[in-house]
Amino acid sequence: MTIEARIRELGNRHRNLDDAIQQEVRRPAADATRLRELKQQKLRLKEEISSLESRPH
Repeated sequence: MTIEARIRELGNRHRNLDDAIQQEVRRPAADATRLRELKQQKLRLKEEISSLESRPH
């Protein structure tokens, strides 16, 4: 898999996590633990994307 393909894949996962976070926030009794876990996963993906983007191609 190329770096560009990996970045696209991670970007898709990042957007999916963003959607999941928004759905959880809209729930009447949002689960704070689940929100924290989703946000941590999203942050890890963002960091990995940034790391890949900073590599020389």
